[in-house]
Parts: sequence; structure tokens; C-alpha cells
Amino acid sequence: MLTYLNNSDTAVVVVHEIYGINEHMTNTCQALFEQLLVDVYCPDLLNVERSFRYDEEKLAYGHFVHNVGFKKAFPQIKSLIGQIREQYQAVLVLGFSVGATTAWLCTEEEGLCDGVIGYYGSRIRDYTDIDPTCPVLLFFPKEEQSFNVEELSSALRKKNNVRVEVLGPKHGFSDPGSSHYCQESALKANNEMIEFIKALQS
Repeated sequence: MLTYLNNSDTAVVVVHEIYGINEHMTNTCQALFEQLLVDVYCPDLLNVERSFRYDEEKLAYGHFVHNVGFKKAFPQIKSLIGQIREQYQAVLVLGFSVGATTAWLCTEEEGLCDGVIGYYGSRIRDYTDIDPTCPVLLFFPKEEQSFNVEELSSALRKKNNVRVEVLGPKHGFSDPGSSHYCQESALKANNEMIEFIKALQS
């Protein structure tokens, strides 16, 4: 597990994509640690010795689906939160892609976490029956191959505690290592995420 400790009263649990704890996840954790002075935990849900490369997307996806899945990922994150919960006034969960859907699952249980941020959690569409018990900020790209972003965004915006922003062109817009990286959208999302976290700390 990647851990950065500031002796803060706020913790952010970062849930990685199918690729594992790669450079993007490491840089995200360091930025949170340095900019917001929060404690950061990023557990390795894949249990492999290295992160997958972007050109190994099919291999990475297959590994996640067959060896992890949301039925294993969510209990791992829930267990980690349970271990650290008493140390902090606020525990937030930040997830990317499959990590965002895992983070979304954390919103259902009252008192588990104090806020959730999710970047392009496309599988949230399979869990729209959840009514979050804490504030949620979700970022989606304008275009997804597998579903209609506007329809899902509209449905989620009707829920209490949920704010949805549709930004960059495609899935992966916040990751400088992705071919879909969009600097303008990444910066906008990052700024909104920081304000969201600060508001929950106050």
C-alpha cells in the first residue's frame, strides 16, 4: 500500500484503476499529500508485483474482472476505512475508473466515509439504485463507448448529495499518461476536487 502521512485529521483513500498503482496514481497521492496536507492511503487491489502498462489494457481489465472485481475491491476498501476511521475527523474516498465505481459503493453505508470523488466511473451505471449517504462529486467524459453519458449524468443529478461534472472528451482525460489526456479538463477537475475536499474539511 502506498501511504503518505501528514498527521492530518483528514484521510483520503485513493482507489486505483485497472492498471494498479502506476505513475498517475503515485503523482495523484503525492499532490494530495503536498497540496492539501492530508494523509493518503492507496492500497494495491491487484496483488501483482507491478502495475500494468497502458498498452496492456485488455490484460489489465481481464485481471481485474477475473481476480478482483467489485465484490473483492469494495470489501478491501471498506476494511481499510474501518482500520483508520477512528484516527480521523474525515475520511474521503477518491477513485478512478473501476476505482470510482468502488468509491461509489462506499456511499451507500451510513457513516463509512464523509465524501467521495469519482473520475469516469463508467460502471456506476450498474449501481444507480444507490442513494448516497455522503457528498459525492463525479467527473465523466463527454463520450463513453459503452453508455450514454448524458442519460447517466441526468439520473445521478436527481439524487441527493450528488454533483456531476461532464468535462474532458474521453475516459482518462485527467491522466497525463493517457492518449485521452486533456490538460484543460484535468486542471478544472483537479481544482473542483480540491475545493470539494476543503469544503468537507471546514
